[in-house]
Amino acid sequence: MSNAVIFAVFGTLLQIRNRQNPYRLLLREGARQGRPVSPTDLRALMTFNGGIAEAAAAFEITLSPQKLMELQSALEIELKSIQPFDDALPALDMIRNRGMKIGVCSNLSQPYCATVRRLLPGLDGYALSPEVGVMKPDPLMYQSACHLLGLEPGSAPDAGNRVLMIGDPPKCDRDGPRQVGIMGYHLDRSGKGRFGDLLAFAHALTTSD
Repeated sequence: MSNAVIFAVFGTLLQIRNRQNPYRLLLREGARQGRPVSPTDLRALMTFNGGIAEAAAAFEITLSPQKLMELQSALEIELKSIQPFDDALPALDMIRNRGMKIGVCSNLSQPYCATVRRLLPGLDGYALSPEVGVMKPDPLMYQSACHLLGLEPGSAPDAGNRVLMIGDPPKCDRDGPRQVGIMGYHLDRSGKGRFGDLLAFAHALTTSD
C-alpha cells in the first residue's frame, strides 16, 4: 500500500483560466532595454524568492512606476483566475480519507506560492521551487517533498514509506521522480494515457491492496 502521494500543481490540481504571462512580459521589457533573453532565465525566475519588482532588480531591468503597475496588474489578474480542476479536491479527499499523506511539488514563481496554499489548504507538504531553490526535475525537489512528508524516497514498500507522484509533463512528474525511487505517473488530461483525470487515479489507489 502507498503511504503518500505527491501531486504536481499546474495542469494537475490547478488551472490558470486567464493567462497574462507577467514574467514573460518582464523579460520582454528587459529585451527592449537591450538585455538578451537567456536560456537560464526560466530557472532563475522559478527559484527566485521575490516578486516582480525584486526580480526586475535582480535581472537589472529598469521598470517605470507605470510599467511596474502594468506587470503587477497582469500578475493579479492571472492569480485571481487560478482555480482547482473539478476533479482535484474530490480526489484529494478520497486519498486523504484512505489515510495517505499528500504533498505537492511544483515549479512556479514566488507570488504563486500563497495562491497554491490558499486553494490547496491543509496538505502535508509543499515543495515549491522558489522556497526549495531548485526546479523539477532536479532530484532535490522530489527529495524535499518527501522530507516534508516525513518519508524517504526509494524505501521498500513493506517499510510503509512507498511514495507515488502524478502530474504533467512526463519528464518532470513521471520520469524525474522515478530516478529517486518515487513511482511517477503521467496525468494525460487528453484521455490518451492510463490516467485521464485525478478521480481515476485516486480510485486506483484507494481500491488497491
